[in-house]
Amino acid sequence: MSIKPIRNDDDLQRAFKRLEKIFQAEEGTSRADERDVLVTLIEAYENKHYDFGPADPVEAIKFRMEQEGLTPRDLEPYIGQSGRVSEVLNRKRALSLRMVKRLHDGLRIPYESLLAGVR
Repeated sequence: MSIKPIRNDDDLQRAFKRLEKIFQAEEGTSRADERDVLVTLIEAYENKHYDFGPADPVEAIKFRMEQEGLTPRDLEPYIGQSGRVSEVLNRKRALSLRMVKRLHDGLRIPYESLLAGVR
């Protein structure tokens, strides 16, 4: 394993290419160790050089829906009746603090994403 610091975007691209080759490495192997170190280095470089900012609340909800295979009806316990879910997903209604708490607790969506843009 020959890992070097990521100092610029060219180094970053090389790290990504290597990561693609070893991403499916079996746990407990030296390739898996290399993968874990590369992921840490890539994240550190990106956090320092790129400001992605917190996700948009509606996009964060839609992303979790996609990840979990959820439908708008599945959001009713967290947001309310179907009309309210539709309003939130179509950006016609803002999330209340109660909705934010329920979405965080129930779907593990980070508060940082759900509260983005709230002043």
